[in-house]
Amino acid sequence: MTTTMKRLHLTHPIHFIIGLTLWSAWFVTVYGGHAVACAAMPPDPEQGVFTLVNAMLLVVSLMAVGFLAVLALGCCRIAQHHQGRLRFNAVVSAGLYLFSALGVVFTAMPIVGIPPCL
Repeated sequence: MTTTMKRLHLTHPIHFIIGLTLWSAWFVTVYGGHAVACAAMPPDPEQGVFTLVNAMLLVVSLMAVGFLAVLALGCCRIAQHHQGRLRFNAVVSAGLYLFSALGVVFTAMPIVGIPPCL
């Protein structure tokens, strides 16, 4: 007997909390990683913002924004095919994913815009 995993549809109400949960996980990971990187091997302050620490934080942030944006777009597209409660769930989820993506952008700007470990 084989088991198959069912895909969780983008109209499921669990998506109401996934976007903000992903944002909070990104926040803890990035700021925690920033603190650990600064404690373990701080870059030379004369390098400015062009350091390996900032580059890694930028890459992780761009990946998070991209993933959240793809989820938001997917929810928008699936909302066009449904009516009623399922459409409402998809539209609200898309808005929350977009809000979370903008939260990542807004929170990441100071991280990659100023020299680390000051």
